Order: sequence, then C-alpha cells, then structure tokens
Amino acid sequence: MTSSFEFAPLFPAGLPAPSARWTGLAQYSFVGGNNDAEQVPLDELIEATNTVLRREGRSLATYGLAHGPQGYLPLREFLATKLKRDAGITSTVDDLLIVSGSLQALDLVNATLLARGDTVIFEQESYQGSLTRLARLGVNVVGIPLDKDGMRMDLLASTLADLKGRGIRPKYIYTIPTVQNPTGSIMPESRRTELVRLATEYGVPIFEDDCYADLVWSGQRPPAIHAMSPNGGVIHIGSFSKSIAPALRVGFVVAPWEVMSRILALKTDAGSGALEQMVLAAYCRPHFASHVPTLTKALRTKLDTLMEALNEQFGTAAEFEEPKGGIFLWVKLPDQVDTLKLYQAALAAGVSINPGPEWSTNKDHSSSRLRLCFASPTHQQIRDGVAVLAEVCRKEFGVPARSANVEKRA
Repeated sequence: MTSSFEFAPLFPAGLPAPSARWTGLAQYSFVGGNNDAEQVPLDELIEATNTVLRREGRSLATYGLAHGPQGYLPLREFLATKLKRDAGITSTVDDLLIVSGSLQALDLVNATLLARGDTVIFEQESYQGSLTRLARLGVNVVGIPLDKDGMRMDLLASTLADLKGRGIRPKYIYTIPTVQNPTGSIMPESRRTELVRLATEYGVPIFEDDCYADLVWSGQRPPAIHAMSPNGGVIHIGSFSKSIAPALRVGFVVAPWEVMSRILALKTDAGSGALEQMVLAAYCRPHFASHVPTLTKALRTKLDTLMEALNEQFGTAAEFEEPKGGIFLWVKLPDQVDTLKLYQAALAAGVSINPGPEWSTNKDHSSSRLRLCFASPTHQQIRDGVAVLAEVCRKEFGVPARSANVEKRA
C-alpha cells in the first residue's frame, strides 16, 4: 500500500533505520534463533491445547485469566519447580513474571534500570538483540573479553576498578553464562562464584540471561548465578523459545519484589498471550523432562554435520571451538575475510549468515567471525549451504584455497 501523505516529517529523531520488506527465508538459512521443526512436539501440544481449551477455555474472556498480572499460575508453578530442579533457584510464584519472549524481558529490565548515558558491562561477544537495544537507548556498553570458560574475571575486576575510579557505577553486568551466545561456552561454577563476589564488592547487579540453558549436551549444568547470590542482586531471565518453540513467544523473569514491582508497573500490555501459557503448562508437566534430551540429541547430530561440512569445505580456514550445547556455532575465518561483506554476497547466492561484528562490542575483533545456526536447516541443507558459502567466500576473498576440501582437521 502506498500513500501520498508525507509521514517523514513527523518521525521523531532517533528512530531505527526503516525495515526492508520481508522476502522470505534464504534457501540455506543459518540465521536467527530458529529451532528444528521436526523436534516441535506437535502431537503432545495438540493434545495439551485441546485439554486446556475444553477445561478452561472460557476463562480467555478475562484478562490475565484471573491469575493476576504475573501470568498463568500453573505455568509459574511449573517454572518454580523446574528452576529449583535444574538451576538450583529457590523461588515462589510471586518471584516469577511471564513475558512475551525473553526480548520483552530485556526491554522491561532495561526500562526499569537504564537511562540515557548509563553504563553497563557485557561479554565482548554477546546477543545482538541486547546490543542493538542498548545502542538505541544511548547506553554505554563496556565489553569484557571471553575465553573458553566465558567472561574473564581478571579483566572484569580491572574494569570495575577503573570505572569506580572514574566515578562510574555500572547499572548491571549482563551475562549469558550457560551456553553463551554466540560462543557456546559454559561458565564454570568457580568463575560464577568470583563473578558474584565482584558484583557484590562493587554494588553492581547481575543480569543473567539463561535462554539457552536447557540445551546442554551433557544434560548437566552449573547452578544459575541467581542461585549462588547471597544478597539477591541477580535478575534472571529465561525462555521456552529454545526448548519448545520460538514462535510461542513465552519467556519469564525471576527478580526480587523491589525490582518486580517496578517491572510490573511498566508491563502495560494487558498480559502476555494466555493460550500459549495454558498450553505450555499442560504440556510441560508430563513431557518437558523427557522432551529436552530428545531435542538436544537431535541438535547435537546437526552440529556434527555442520562441523564436518566446514572441515570438508573450508579445511583449516574455518576455526571453531565445539560448543557445549545450544543451536549456534561461532566460526573464525582468516583475517582478510570481512563477514559483513560475506553476508551480502552469500545472501545473493541464497545463504544467510550472521556476521560477527553484529554480535560483538569490539567490531574489529569480530570482523572475520560469523555465527551459524544449525538447528533449523536439515542435514542436507547444512551440507549444501556450507558448500555454497565456501564457494562465495572463495570468490570474494580467496578463502578457502581450492585444495581446502581435501584437508582435514586432526
């Protein structure tokens, strides 16, 4: 639809750049947090939907299902039990808020704590959605480099001391400690203890994003940082997007009432979608614990296919650490490869990738890196897509060399 009315003069300063029209997914899509379509528990979700609609569907006539603004009570009860079992978090239903995906959780926490000009601490490589939000808010982001175990505590300590010396108290330390996005690392318990100690010493809260924590290959995860904090200085968020289905848009926040009461005052959407909450509660009680290992087993096989395809097509030109879980692989290509340019050329050839600079507080450090989501494409699409990506990369940057497909990483 076109309009002769001129809206442009009415747009306020600071709006994001306009979006392009949606043209569909690429033929070989390695982007986004999409999951494996074959692993969506369709039959059980259909059964759960029928059950809850017959039992209490008429309650949809009431905002909040008469369960209050924090969300559908049976789902909060399930989460309280799950968080205790899996993450060591002791919480009540009053400590939990159901939100429309973890992205709404990010927005609500930021709206509660941040003002333009504030400073926050991030992992140097981090979730693009968090970084873009802070750029729009005019917040200063200080990135802390990572190693194979996540955020480096020695550099965090020196950064906190430096900021304190300049009279700056960060509003929070944001971390994705369990299956870090994009690197796939898991922060060990000892390092979590040190993070809590530093945060307590400097009076800075921790913002723990645990959205990928269910997808650990071993099935064993360290306690959540929230569970390890003696003073309640941790805000914890999670999601069903990676464990069940992203399009359900159901996430949650665990926070002390001092924060929760402020978040609730800002959540003015009349409640997140109730049917999704009802279906998840009915599905999760009997099925969640058995579904997740099945999902992670399938995802692990796709990761193996992706790593094999990269070895075959790129040889030693593609470097990566095997992630401990999740749906992403963080790949380093030779320095001459600009993944922002590779992204454009690959998209024209039908392959979509996430260029590294979009996932980093240090654009130069990540200029030759890319994030590949392996969950959504089929095994054959992974193999074919990586082959096309290698051909595009060779044409644009001379990487990999022609002989790469016969090289094997030991």
